[in-house]
Amino acid sequence: MTGCPFHPPKPAPRPDKVSLLTYLRLFRRDILSAQPARLYRAWMAEFRTPFFRSYMVNDPALVARVLDERPDDFPKSDRIGEGLRPLLGQSVFVTNGETWKRQRRIIDPAFEGGRLRDTFPAILDAARAAVARLPEGQVEIEEQMSHAAADVIFRTLFSIPIENEAAARVFHEFRVFQRSQPILNLAAFLPLPRWFPRLHRRATRTSARIIRGLIAQMTAARAAEIEAGTAPDDLATKIMTTADPLTGARFAPEEMVDQVAIFFLAGHETSASALAWALYLLALYPEVQDQVAAEAASLPETPAFSDISRLRLTRDVFRETLRLYPPVPMMVRETRCPEEFRGRSIRPGAQVVLSPWHQHRHERLWSDPDAFDPARWQTEEGRASSRLAYMPFSSGPRVCTGAGFAMVEGPLLLALLVRAFRFDRIAGKEPVPVAHLTVRAKDGIPLRVVRR
Repeated sequence: MTGCPFHPPKPAPRPDKVSLLTYLRLFRRDILSAQPARLYRAWMAEFRTPFFRSYMVNDPALVARVLDERPDDFPKSDRIGEGLRPLLGQSVFVTNGETWKRQRRIIDPAFEGGRLRDTFPAILDAARAAVARLPEGQVEIEEQMSHAAADVIFRTLFSIPIENEAAARVFHEFRVFQRSQPILNLAAFLPLPRWFPRLHRRATRTSARIIRGLIAQMTAARAAEIEAGTAPDDLATKIMTTADPLTGARFAPEEMVDQVAIFFLAGHETSASALAWALYLLALYPEVQDQVAAEAASLPETPAFSDISRLRLTRDVFRETLRLYPPVPMMVRETRCPEEFRGRSIRPGAQVVLSPWHQHRHERLWSDPDAFDPARWQTEEGRASSRLAYMPFSSGPRVCTGAGFAMVEGPLLLALLVRAFRFDRIAGKEPVPVAHLTVRAKDGIPLRVVRR
């Protein structure tokens, strides 16, 4: 196959008007296909039900108001972590206000530029391990990328590979958690009454309790190493020894468990999603894959941190993947004050839905928005669109603290994998995007893998 005459897969939208019961059923199955096609052109849409009122906002000026200009007036909804709170506790992902600001003051120094350079050898080791582990033949690539991304997290956070017993147990139990908690933020996007049944609640809680127990053991062991002066200089040590510059306080043990849980969830689940979709897109467009392979072949056998800058096309492929398949498809904020959006009065307590999925494919903001076109990132038009409507890591003060980390990890793993293997699509087994914890494929992404 030398080309692709069609766009990459996209969920079919629902009819413009459906009953509330139909909408709830669609939403429980998949957030993305539960939305009407008009949202890919609308600047704003209002949703009313007996239970809630929410507004999806695609207008770049309004998105900037919510995320960049007045974030304190649009906190994360209290409902946003309902499905994930058993795992995440009071992590930086779900907190607001002064608690969130204190947590970011402690966490952010671990991800500054110099620290990112320090973690590069661990990321490289994980990338090489992923290459060595990948089998040939028909491979379910999402599963392999989950393994690779989890390996990166454990090596950079705790200086241990995924084969370590504790790391392997956390990874295994997280797979169980994923199956018991299939839809992210169901209660945030649809604030349902308390009597509405929560799917797999007991299984979710059990799995979360096991994961948190394992993380607690790992952080306690690291605290002992820090006390003894034998701790490795990795992300866990940096975060556990960093004091809040305003109060001098460090994370308490329980709070550190919360933060490690979100690092694993955000850093592993999102990276796995992006890498799997990137490899599928390269299989769909073999001529681009050949160009990425040629670029990767120019790297030294042992790349240095500075060599990442040479991966221009690979980086653009990864950016374009994040545009088409943003790992977190929707974010939910809540109005704290009376607002006016595009001439419409918005009451306090209303839900504001910001959708990277729709922003990144918006017909008024991007040229040929459903096309896979890495070259757009080198055009002025593409760069202008990205400034208006590209937010795979959110934006403003709450931008993902690991965004820079992800933009090193993703292109490096992609380059080393494509340098070693060729990835081909399997006819009749095209993936269907659905929103679970992240944007994944309904039945996985099977690819044919052949060593180069």
